Amino acid sequence: MDENLMMIWQKCLQFMRDNLNAAEDNSDLKKLEKSFDLLFDKVQPISLVENNLTLMVPSDFYKEYIEDNYLSLLSAALKKNIGKGVKLWYSVMENKPAGLERPVTMNIKGKSVPTPKVQETMPQGFSANIVNPFVVPGIRKVNIDSNLKSDFSFDNYVEGESNKFAATVARSIAKRPGATAFNPLFLYGGYGVGKTHLGQAVGLEVKNQFPDKVVLYLSSEKFIQQFISAAKAHKQTEFANFYQMVDVLIIDDIQFLSGKSATQDSFFHIFDHLHQNGKQIILTSDKAPADILDIQDRIVSRFKWGLSAEIKSPDISTRKQIIIDKLSRDGIVLPDDMLDFLAAEAKTNVRELIGIINSVIAYSTIYKQDLSLTLLKDTINKIASNQKKVINIPYIQEVVCDYFGIKKEQLLSKTRKREIALPRQLAMYFSKELTNATFTKIGEEMGGKDHSTVMYACDTIKDVSKIDKEVKKYVKELGERIKQ
Repeated sequence: MDENLMMIWQKCLQFMRDNLNAAEDNSDLKKLEKSFDLLFDKVQPISLVENNLTLMVPSDFYKEYIEDNYLSLLSAALKKNIGKGVKLWYSVMENKPAGLERPVTMNIKGKSVPTPKVQETMPQGFSANIVNPFVVPGIRKVNIDSNLKSDFSFDNYVEGESNKFAATVARSIAKRPGATAFNPLFLYGGYGVGKTHLGQAVGLEVKNQFPDKVVLYLSSEKFIQQFISAAKAHKQTEFANFYQMVDVLIIDDIQFLSGKSATQDSFFHIFDHLHQNGKQIILTSDKAPADILDIQDRIVSRFKWGLSAEIKSPDISTRKQIIIDKLSRDGIVLPDDMLDFLAAEAKTNVRELIGIINSVIAYSTIYKQDLSLTLLKDTINKIASNQKKVINIPYIQEVVCDYFGIKKEQLLSKTRKREIALPRQLAMYFSKELTNATFTKIGEEMGGKDHSTVMYACDTIKDVSKIDKEVKKYVKELGERIKQ
């Protein structure tokens, strides 16, 4: 046998073995590798003439199994080690007649070896700017839209006591993505405090400093949708391969993986691959890692491998600086009394603050009025009037589901798992505390539960919150959100 051909074939096998799909755990991966080795141990290359590669296989079964299960991977290996346009032939061994030392063979042409190319139809849930996301690693870098907003840069990020530590770490990561001890970077805090801005700022800076790196930002909901689409199309391998190509992965609201075990399994293997290969992972959440319910312990432990940084609501001086920064970009300057008033009004988060500023500017432009303290107060009063929510049972259910990262169907279900039962009891408790609904009415709204179940839930929350710090915190934070 040609030694050069054998060397090429060994490189192809190694490439294929390295890119086998990650299994559920290491034992399954070993089984997959063992199955691969048993199959290809009986496959031998016998000639390579003018890009026609002939493989000897023991039977038709081997040929069909390779073409049904390994053709794409084999194609990638051949393209990498031989070049484009390789045609595949099989020399199938037939029954050896008595007296013959060598087996009788029959040459059969294989299916045309596919060459990775741009897909005409994008997989559901992927950006149209992603060029062939379902490709085998090692062929080429993918060209994707990073989904980053230019406004979310470090230059536009206002630092204060509430976010200084997180911002300092983020800047450090942007200089050496994947090469610091802060991997993953887990940013957590309430809504609208700047977690998304800071995560995207890292991505923008990495793209600026390292143009060849693949950076991708997306929400966990988008990640889940993509995984479901891939699973329905039986393309989980391709899904994982795409994400394993990313150099900096930024996922927003990771708490929404709660309760989604299949997606968690896929995320776990993607996380491990990226981390082991020195790729940077940035995650945001409204809760600290330990407070996310119904998520695998092995994933929570990985959240803690790097650094968890809390971003709190900005203090009044930071809010004031945010206002100045935002208005200066629009060419607007406000006197101190108006700045102080605006900063004092938006106490909870940056998003609310920006919304007020935009509304005031729009009102001033449309009605051709000069900005004044009176106009600010009138506009904010109108915003408050329009946004005032009626506290009812559906609204309480919505807030509770959002807080715990669960679906309403789960909340109303009959499951007794603690990660669902506790939010359900809290929803019942607040429904009784903050509405005029009867126990019977609350039970009906909570999936047809008996009034005695609601009574028990309310008493349980009252009693347990006195002795359990975690439940006490839930009652406090949920109460504030519902009343906000």
